[in-house]
Amino acid sequence: MSEAGGGRGCGSSVPQRAPWSLVAATAAFCLVSATSVWTAGAAPMSREERQKLGNQVLEMFDHAYGNYMEHAYPADELMPLTCRGRVRGQEPSRGDVDDALGKFSLTLIDSLDTLVVLNKTKEFEDAVRKVLRDVNLDNDVVVSVFETNIRVLGGLLGGHSLAIMLKEKGEYMQWYNDELLQMAKQLGYKLLPAFNTTSGLPYPRINLKFGVRKPEARTGTETDTCTACAGTLILEFAALSRFTGATVFEEYARKALDFLWEKRQRSSNLVGVTINIHTGDWVRKDSGVGAGIDSYYEYLLKAYVLLGDDSFLERFNTHYDAIMRYISQPPLLLDVHIHKPMLNARTWMDALLAFFPGLQVLKGDIRPAIETHEMLYQVIKKHNFLPEAFTTDFRVHWAQHPLRPEFAESTYFLYKATGDPYYLEVGKTLIENLNKYARVPCGFAAMKDVRTGSHEDRMDSFFLAEMFKYLYLLFADKEDIIFDIEDYIFTTEAHLLPLWLSTTNQSISKKNTTSEYTELDDSNFDWTCPNTQILFPNDPLYAQSIREPLKNVVDKSCPRGIIRVREESFRSGAKPPLRARDFMATNPEHLEILKKMGVSLIHLKDGRVQLVQHAIQAASSIDAEDGLRFMQEMIELSSQQQKEQQLPPRAVQIVSHPFFGRVVLTAGPAQFGLDLSKHKETRGFVASSKPYNGCSELTNPEAVVGKIALIQRGQCMFAEKARNVQNAGAIGGIVIDDNEGSSSDTAPLFQMAGDGKDTDDIKIPMLFLFSKEGSIILDAIREYEEVEVLLSDKAKDRDPEMENEEQPSSENDSQNQSAEQITSSSQEVDLVDQESPEESSLNSQPESPSSADMDNAASVSASEQNSNPMEIHETTSLDGECTDLDNQLQEQSETEEDSNPNVSWGKKVQPIDSILADWNEDIEAFEMMEKDEL
Repeated sequence: MSEAGGGRGCGSSVPQRAPWSLVAATAAFCLVSATSVWTAGAAPMSREERQKLGNQVLEMFDHAYGNYMEHAYPADELMPLTCRGRVRGQEPSRGDVDDALGKFSLTLIDSLDTLVVLNKTKEFEDAVRKVLRDVNLDNDVVVSVFETNIRVLGGLLGGHSLAIMLKEKGEYMQWYNDELLQMAKQLGYKLLPAFNTTSGLPYPRINLKFGVRKPEARTGTETDTCTACAGTLILEFAALSRFTGATVFEEYARKALDFLWEKRQRSSNLVGVTINIHTGDWVRKDSGVGAGIDSYYEYLLKAYVLLGDDSFLERFNTHYDAIMRYISQPPLLLDVHIHKPMLNARTWMDALLAFFPGLQVLKGDIRPAIETHEMLYQVIKKHNFLPEAFTTDFRVHWAQHPLRPEFAESTYFLYKATGDPYYLEVGKTLIENLNKYARVPCGFAAMKDVRTGSHEDRMDSFFLAEMFKYLYLLFADKEDIIFDIEDYIFTTEAHLLPLWLSTTNQSISKKNTTSEYTELDDSNFDWTCPNTQILFPNDPLYAQSIREPLKNVVDKSCPRGIIRVREESFRSGAKPPLRARDFMATNPEHLEILKKMGVSLIHLKDGRVQLVQHAIQAASSIDAEDGLRFMQEMIELSSQQQKEQQLPPRAVQIVSHPFFGRVVLTAGPAQFGLDLSKHKETRGFVASSKPYNGCSELTNPEAVVGKIALIQRGQCMFAEKARNVQNAGAIGGIVIDDNEGSSSDTAPLFQMAGDGKDTDDIKIPMLFLFSKEGSIILDAIREYEEVEVLLSDKAKDRDPEMENEEQPSSENDSQNQSAEQITSSSQEVDLVDQESPEESSLNSQPESPSSADMDNAASVSASEQNSNPMEIHETTSLDGECTDLDNQLQEQSETEEDSNPNVSWGKKVQPIDSILADWNEDIEAFEMMEKDEL
């Protein structure tokens, strides 16, 4: 997955088709001048408060960076829960995520230019010396070409850019002689063998020591790469060429971009997610702006900004037109099929698309940027963080949150564009949530599950490279930064490259290859940034007026006024609407009613019947509301089924000193004992049982009475362990896996099953921890003796008194974000007779051969806890659905009848054959998508 970044463009006063040297010389982030446009709306934030928040960001960075340097360096990343470094090969493999690790002190290199932005110049000088002294780029390790480029090569180039700037100022870095640039050049040459393909697209991985395709390399057999992986190289490679004069780097990156452009789907002008690097065939034909594609679009526009090549802007504008035509369904951004762009390819969105509003700011398209950003903010207010993926009705699809910075990035650029202090308040919320829910004694921990608040033992390097940079810049005044940030462009990893590179070593041929592939209408493209008067048409409340209709986008239900209007129509003789409980997919009359309500029906091959609602396609506004209510009833039915079929993960929260609730461990539930979702949480000190396996009467009842017993997995049934610790007086039990090294990071959670007998006699709560999570508690006992934990269905707020003793003011001031509920105007429902393979989350699973016990387990996938046999999603625009419609329904209905030529089909009954005929094309498209393994 790519990490999308920010950027900036040209000055709005630049004449059309101005030479880029003039554009760069005119300085500028094209939307900075817009900050003076805002004059009213949200209450302005005082300079004192902004300075206070900026200081909090500095303290938070010190906490993260200091703990990395103390506990992890020279390892690539910090493991904040266990306070040690993550070294490739010494920890259980996490799959592709580990491809970013190359034993080259990743976090230190990724943080270099952040230190300068945060005015930590002495620390920057020390860090550069450490990189030059300790970092080795010749390791026998296979790494991601993409991640190594944006994090390491970009980090070295960003560090070099600011090192020469500081040297010119005359106080720091006077000894510096381009050493970071020489390291970057060395790394660039190590990456070049990846481009040895017929297409020019790079292999996705390379061995830093042996390259590709050699027996020792252990790589070079891959055939596929993601579009972003191949298309996010031009900024770093071109900068390396411009800095060093070695043109080969820019040439290779341009060739890869040229090939991707040539292979776009010509009718839709979209690109797929995955492409064959040898043949150029699209392997995954879905297209969006999130994971797998995101920074490809970003780098087309920023390559124009940095290099001044018109072809990059032409390509970006062509793609952007397609994105806004097919993918953008404000405020949503939904993937489509490149061959069937009018049909959604999936009904969920991933967190990486949060960068897109920032890119739209650079483009100058402010309205959709505000809409999508506000929708994302509403999701964050519901879950405290942006889930790794969430459905179009704002349910969690993938529950993890690895502290991604894309939303903070877009918040910063929207504030730069609008000057609206609302975005300062958004940034303040991000700071509070990070301190309140992610901060742990050794840094900041990623969220394992945003629903339970449990943590994962990871703190990715991009957290320091991007998050703190954007948050600090959000609250900083110009004089708070020791250099002019407007003289630089942000890469996708937020590394800084100077704009003067556009006029340096211009030996690369700027052949306009775009026109070879398509005829372009010059009038369709913006050759300069738009004038701020166009962005903000004399309305200081412009941004607020766009956000306002989306304030309740995540609310559960619409205002009562809608229901009142509908009830009045019932009394006048209208037929009551179809209820979800009465619906039959084989009833032609029901199908006709659904179509009138804007609901389509699709039969899938796996036996599911899929319902999709587009409110705009309803016969009238009243019918649209009936459709909305129908889909909400389906949501409730789905929720009931979910509760009956599976249990979500639980949380074990360490609340004693020095943790104070900051460490939350993901725990598996039990099918017996106290249900923590229905009863108050259980809090108590922990004690190990004797015997440790808990398979016989405890010999130390005095040690566990009134406490939560720790028990090792193995030798007997879970229920037997529970009975033995309960009989000894324990108020709860935690079973710790006996398979050393097991972790919820790498293994699916499972719920502990009973023993086949009546388990009503078990009254205490029982939870399961894998070995790694259990070791955190055991290590705490060895160090602090008295360890108190909280067993719950979701992590609880910390003790304010304890927080006052231990935490900075930013945490004391934090407030809970209320858990808002779900509403929708355009939704999708899967009705299934059986669970599909990818949605199944509750299966009987035998014990691991390494566990010589008789524990019964049922597997629960942590990333699919909200999945269920009846899945509900949204798919289209939410504009105006949850506003007060008392004064709008009549006008809206009249407008729809006058303007929509398709309304007439809702006025009469059609035979079922005619209805199904209308959907044949959609069915064929779904079949095509299934063949593509979407």
